[in-house]
Amino acid sequence: MNTAVEEKPAPTTPYERLGGLPVLEAISNRFYDLMDQDPAYAELRAMHSPDLSRMRTSLAQFLMGWSGGPRDWFEANPGRCMMSVHKPYAISADVAGQWADAMNRAVHDTLGESDPPLAKEMARVLDQLARSMGR
Repeated sequence: MNTAVEEKPAPTTPYERLGGLPVLEAISNRFYDLMDQDPAYAELRAMHSPDLSRMRTSLAQFLMGWSGGPRDWFEANPGRCMMSVHKPYAISADVAGQWADAMNRAVHDTLGESDPPLAKEMARVLDQLARSMGR
């Protein structure tokens, strides 16, 4: 009788390291909760529709593909990326900073101490993405 325990392979993508779609949904929900509730993000919130349900799902799906998971968002939006989706909007440097700050908080609030290096790197790259949209 073989009693050896098979080890699961170590996660290889940020998507796997993060914990998959449930964690990305939690980050997205925390981000939109912050945007909806914290007056520091009022200008950012004003740029969005009253109902954030679709945006919550879309952001989680984008993050899923962006982090190395299934690419459903990219397949449903061929040739699109976050930059092209937001190009029609006048995004000031202040609003881009609000987005970056809210996302940083959402990432760190959600991931906590589970993977601090990954949380820091994810927040850093998303910060750069957001700030590059500011005009």
